[in-house]
Amino acid sequence: MRTLLMGCAVGVLLLSLAACGSSSASSSEQALKREADIYEIGLIEKWWHQATSRQDVDQMMSLFAPNATYVVGGKTYTGKKQIRQFWLKAPVFQPGNRWVSETPAYKLRVTVNGDRGTLYFECHYVDPKTGQTVGVTAANQQVARINGRWLVTNHVGASATLSP
Repeated sequence: MRTLLMGCAVGVLLLSLAACGSSSASSSEQALKREADIYEIGLIEKWWHQATSRQDVDQMMSLFAPNATYVVGGKTYTGKKQIRQFWLKAPVFQPGNRWVSETPAYKLRVTVNGDRGTLYFECHYVDPKTGQTVGVTAANQQVARINGRWLVTNHVGASATLSP
């Protein structure tokens, strides 16, 4: 009887340890998934600057959710159609302006909480012909995972300063 009790106690102990092991694996899997989400959200900034540098409005629009809002200069644009119209009139998309858009990497901030997150970055527009900075803005965005892809759901543009 004593052997049976000892065997049961060891079995319970082993099951408890196994459960703890799977919980830490689950925790590390969650941390890895969180890092992957942060990376994917951060890619929005990369594609944003690529779209403006190439004046590719289709690429820019691929970053927005269908019912996204875009607030800039005290005006709100709702949905992809209105946001597209804003970009088509924006100085960075005008044919004579072949600016390069970049951001200081240390100013990039990303948060994630499940299928929602935030993204902040600055846009420094540089005229490669003159080497002059022609514009500086900031993007404060809410993002969401929609159909497996991170998209901008709300953008608030603001002035940014050229300081560290």
